[in-house]
Amino acid sequence: MEERLQKIIAMAGLASRRHAEQMILAGEVTVNGKIVDMLGVRADPESDHIKVRGRLINPLLQTREKVHILLNKPKGYLSSVADPDRRPLVTDLMPEALGRLYPVGRLDFNTEGLLILTNDGDLTNFVTAARNNVEKVYEAKVKGLPPEPAIERLRRGIILEDGVRTKPAEIEHLESTDSNAWFRITLHEGRNQQIRMMFEAIGHSVVKLRRVQIGFLRDDKLPVGKWRMLSPLEVKMLMTKKPRERKNASKLSATSAVKNSSATAARSRSEPAGRSAAPSARAPGRRAWSTPSEWRRSGWARVAASSWRRSPRVWQRCRS
Repeated sequence: MEERLQKIIAMAGLASRRHAEQMILAGEVTVNGKIVDMLGVRADPESDHIKVRGRLINPLLQTREKVHILLNKPKGYLSSVADPDRRPLVTDLMPEALGRLYPVGRLDFNTEGLLILTNDGDLTNFVTAARNNVEKVYEAKVKGLPPEPAIERLRRGIILEDGVRTKPAEIEHLESTDSNAWFRITLHEGRNQQIRMMFEAIGHSVVKLRRVQIGFLRDDKLPVGKWRMLSPLEVKMLMTKKPRERKNASKLSATSAVKNSSATAARSRSEPAGRSAAPSARAPGRRAWSTPSEWRRSGWARVAASSWRRSPRVWQRCRS
């Protein structure tokens, strides 16, 4: 089956898709002996010979097994596979037997919490793509006590230093002390240091930040610095696209329900005690009659009577 070259290289565990694109543009990839230096080229690993920097990667694709890891990242580790400053990496916490793994998204150097590492390019693309609406939930300790109007600004979306407005976020106040406050923030996007920049924009710095949930994944029993394998069911559920909520439709249905109940209550108050209202049959564009006398005064009573006279059986039942 033909796939894009950058996807094949990522499936072989040699690089992420973004890094694979750079390798292709640099002319480091060949297909059947021909150099490929442009994106969008497809190849079939079963029939084409694909080499990266002179190394045949077809055998890697045949023996490679997908690995999905959930790590509780500690503070002081970089969410990357390499660093020129030689800082500690999250991949240093993984055993070499698992092979080359890549972090899905990133957590800041000073942020702790849940992070997925995998060699599965499909999972990486699904979780990081904003269109799939995979929620990330964080808990943040903020310096000072932000006022509610400032938090409401963050909920609606705020323009950061880069000039781009953030998407609406769910922010819940958890607890407060005399000098700090804890908030739970749910994001639907993954911009670099977004939560820290959001609270900086309202004049309150983030003292501590941890990610507690990715999609439905939450593991409060996983110690900091430890990891576990994701089950096939968890991977399947994580890659199931969440339907968008139709908030406008729910608001309209709720509004119409309130209107209907109010109208029913008004009609019941206008009816005399011991008498039942006339049938609510009416012509299009005309209102219903609330009392029999009002119906008799309208011209529709004569129309109904004429139809009854043309049908003796119906008239007889009405008289009786």
